[in-house]
Amino acid sequence: MKINARKRLEPRERLAWLRLIRSENIGPATFKSLIERFGSAEAALDAVPRLAQRAGRRQPLHLASREDVEREMEAADSLGVRFIALCEPDYPPALAALDPAPPMLSLRGDAAFLARESIAMVGARNASALGLRFAGEIAGDLGREGLCVVSGMARGIDTAAHKGALETGTIAVLAGGVDNIYPPENRALYAALSERGAIVSEMPVGFAPAANHFPRRNRLISGLARGVLVTEAALNSGSLITARFALEQGREVFAVPGSPLDPRCRGTNNLIRQGAILTESADDVLQVLRPVMGSAFQESAAEEADEYLPFDDEPAPESLRDTLLERLSPTPIGIDDLIRDLGAEPGAIMAALMELELAGLALRQSGRLVVRI
Repeated sequence: MKINARKRLEPRERLAWLRLIRSENIGPATFKSLIERFGSAEAALDAVPRLAQRAGRRQPLHLASREDVEREMEAADSLGVRFIALCEPDYPPALAALDPAPPMLSLRGDAAFLARESIAMVGARNASALGLRFAGEIAGDLGREGLCVVSGMARGIDTAAHKGALETGTIAVLAGGVDNIYPPENRALYAALSERGAIVSEMPVGFAPAANHFPRRNRLISGLARGVLVTEAALNSGSLITARFALEQGREVFAVPGSPLDPRCRGTNNLIRQGAILTESADDVLQVLRPVMGSAFQESAAEEADEYLPFDDEPAPESLRDTLLERLSPTPIGIDDLIRDLGAEPGAIMAALMELELAGLALRQSGRLVVRI
């Protein structure tokens, strides 16, 4: 099964998809490989323990149980939350083009917002009064020009952007479950977004995030939009992670200049120095985005890699897995580089990588990179 084929999942298939993506050591890249290798989530669930054992996994791999996933689905239903799979027609086309795309989103609110042309807005949590005012005003201006505003519902610039765009359309992407309201003082904003916008997450319903989950959320914020506008960001700000993801995804990066005396502006000023589009008004954004609005998002570069995957259950040679593991390190390396350097069949290397991931020894990252863990 091609994972990006447009079809609605039957209830049994949806349950299996959720079980697979909620299972140990299975992220978006591994999920996609498993579906396209075995043809269905149910078949992949049967094969996963065997694949992990081949790569040296000693402890049984934890597979999400039917009961756990049914409880999550019941909780979602009680909250008015629905699940949208990558293969379904109403999955956002912007996210479908990512490498890899989240296999399953949970949504609270109106799915129509996910198909709209969007601009992401991020920035400092401890934003200045002027920064907050500017973010709210430009969000409203961009919204009135037809752009939906995407942000992360954090304190500061995120909150101002959502509030400025409530009348025209806004999407919040959460690091926790779609029902996880953080920060708590944004409870009223969360309610407004549920009724007049959209709230999305790729994490399980009821999930409370840790610090390492926020970059994953940032990747979806940039992925949903044509570009990212950064207002007030320090040099070590998470907003700069969102900007980096935008560049990797082929999105535009916009930055609002600020005083060199304000540490909150050093990150944005540095983005401009590196080529981000200096932004003082909505017109600066619209001049860049209008020519591409309505065009299709570029498809993921991973499609070429998918052709390498064998669709039978042939194991990767043990010697290849060992050699591959030796070549990996905590520093990311390109999968294409490994294919070229090892001189093995691409399908065998992709199968070996998948088995190493399931064993918890490797991790594929965006941009067709892989690291040893």
